[in-house]
Amino acid sequence: MSHAFPLPTSGPLWAAAFGDTPGRYPLPPAQSSAERWLRAVALGGQGRYAAARTELAALRRELPGGPPASLAHSTEGSLLRQLGWHRLARGWDGRALLLAGDDPAARTDALVGLAADALGVGRFAAAARLLDRARSEQAPGAPVDRHAVRIEWVSAELAMAQGRPDAALQHARCGVTLAADGPASVRHRVKSDVVLAAALCCAGRIPEATTLTDDLLARTERHGLVPLRWAVASLLLGIGSEVHTVEQIRLIRDTAAEVVGQRGGAWCAR
Repeated sequence: MSHAFPLPTSGPLWAAAFGDTPGRYPLPPAQSSAERWLRAVALGGQGRYAAARTELAALRRELPGGPPASLAHSTEGSLLRQLGWHRLARGWDGRALLLAGDDPAARTDALVGLAADALGVGRFAAAARLLDRARSEQAPGAPVDRHAVRIEWVSAELAMAQGRPDAALQHARCGVTLAADGPASVRHRVKSDVVLAAALCCAGRIPEATTLTDDLLARTERHGLVPLRWAVASLLLGIGSEVHTVEQIRLIRDTAAEVVGQRGGAWCAR
């Protein structure tokens, strides 16, 4: 699948956004609009929301139309969604789809974002339709990329919300396999395992989920993935840990939430 604009496939910013050093900080300055987007992605994965939004705003000023602007809007929507602002994210993702034109990469990002937004507000049928549209953008036989992985994440989350544990596990495991087979993105592999852990819980396979989630807690700390660390700790509070006490897990979760707030992330109160 083509990208909305040519992205570097090596270098420190690519490695932080989609490679094996997602926790690298500080990051080198961007030398192009594409590198600015990579910086935003990497900063968002670390929970540095204010810095990520600054990069995205600059990118939209530099390239106000077309697929690059679409990608900047989709990423803004993703940052909002991570903090629970699904209704606000929907506006960004809708504009992203309008800006995408016929670029399949930009369209897929926008459609997957819109599907996740719909899921977050309980519009399950709409989420399913949007996921089908996103799948239709995937070229047959195309190399595995982040779009295919993200489609499986949201498909698994939709199945969980609908109480379909077998389907949730199938999609989650597919996401894990695709992330392992695709480019070496540590962040995508960790997120795929987070989705799998949640699907295991949905299927009542708590011991397997606990073992995996305890491992994820260590991995999110090692790689500086603060938002995912908060999600993992929240999951462990529900199922129990084989390694940490409830008090330790609660402290880890609350500390991650506090760090996100210090870095410019505002949680949506529900």
